[in-house]
Amino acid sequence: MKTDTTSVAKASGHYAAVNGIKLYYETHGTGRPLILLHGGLGSGEMFGPVLPVLAERHQVVTVDLQGHGRTADIDRPIDIRLMAGDIAALIDHLGLEKPDVVGYSLGGGVALQTALQHPAKVRRLVVVSANIRQDAIDPAMRAQQSQVNAAAAEFMKDTPMYQVYQRVAPHPEDFPRLLNKIGEAMSKDFDFSEDVRGLQVPTLIVAADADMAPPSHYVEVFKLLGGGLRDGGWMGEGRPKGGHALAILPGLTHYNIFSSPLFAAVTLAFLE
Repeated sequence: MKTDTTSVAKASGHYAAVNGIKLYYETHGTGRPLILLHGGLGSGEMFGPVLPVLAERHQVVTVDLQGHGRTADIDRPIDIRLMAGDIAALIDHLGLEKPDVVGYSLGGGVALQTALQHPAKVRRLVVVSANIRQDAIDPAMRAQQSQVNAAAAEFMKDTPMYQVYQRVAPHPEDFPRLLNKIGEAMSKDFDFSEDVRGLQVPTLIVAADADMAPPSHYVEVFKLLGGGLRDGGWMGEGRPKGGHALAILPGLTHYNIFSSPLFAAVTLAFLE
């Protein structure tokens, strides 16, 4: 999907040397800062269709995560806990005072970990299409994920992910290496349920009604935050005490939710 935001992005892009990595980021719009984190094998450009809407009300900082987009890889695994340290360091580098952090899929995991590890640095959190347990995804999908490795690079040459990487990456030849690292990350078992219970930042959980994990999983995450357990009350007195919320967006999938106007609308409503 091509938008005219790409040419603007090139003019506004910068690198920040933080936490042992040179992170590429772009700044769009003005207002309260919002850090926007992309999904696996993507880049900040994937938000092109909704970026103008978000940037009308916020100073949006899109970040290319480790090994993605215009950010070169470094000698460490793709790990959302480590990448959360990158985002925390970027917040300090840019002098941002408690930005909102919004992340999709892989970026949703990074956003979640940023809020867990550095709650004083984050005002509000939006986690989009990011499961908190590996077994939330059905076995057939996990079997597909197990096939993500360097050998798959040849079969991905016609995909937008490969083509964008070849166009913008500092080392286009590193795509097979990125596939290996993403495959290794997805093969590891994880369960962040207990961590989510302790979230100190008001959080919006967002998912498509036909996402990679079923809607019931995202309802489960909302319950861990105290949501969906009682009637909300006339004045909202029964809502989660932490200010948390849930949005299941109709007619969408894991692969188009990040560019949907519905995603932009619920994000802005929650942040404002």
